[in-house]
Amino acid sequence: MSSSKLNLFAETVEELLEGGHKALVFSQFVRHLKIVEEWAQKQGISYQYLDGSTPLPMRDKAIRAFQSGEGDLFLISLKAGGFGLNLTAADYVVHLDPWWNPAVEDQASDRAHRIGQLRPVTIYRLVAEDTIEEKIVKLHADKRELADSLLDGTEVSGKLNAEELLALIKG
Repeated sequence: MSSSKLNLFAETVEELLEGGHKALVFSQFVRHLKIVEEWAQKQGISYQYLDGSTPLPMRDKAIRAFQSGEGDLFLISLKAGGFGLNLTAADYVVHLDPWWNPAVEDQASDRAHRIGQLRPVTIYRLVAEDTIEEKIVKLHADKRELADSLLDGTEVSGKLNAEELLALIKG
């Protein structure tokens, strides 16, 4: 692996596999998933793979295979993983990079939180320090706080001045 993030990912996966766990691995970048796929092959790690170009029959086959125990990792592009997946064989979710919309990430993570899940699900988000990724994660927190305040009726949004609101929107 050629980056600190991918090195951390490799260490994390090794620990998960030693503990008998299975993981869903999401990235918004297919090229990033291909790097992870190459690493998994070199390590002899069994996996399934799904991105937006995967034909429907292959998609269904990969899902069934993972659910029946074929694969310790399921590598999934974030957009391809957003609908129609029930992957309760995994008890870990790893996001390799943050997505602009936190709801998309949450929806992807929910693939493991389904009826039939018998174990707690742990979610890891790998974020490189001092990068745009860190800013995206902060934006997620700000968006969640704003949404929660609107839903709770506490109106934090009403306490923001114009500059703060503009900064929130700009990220």
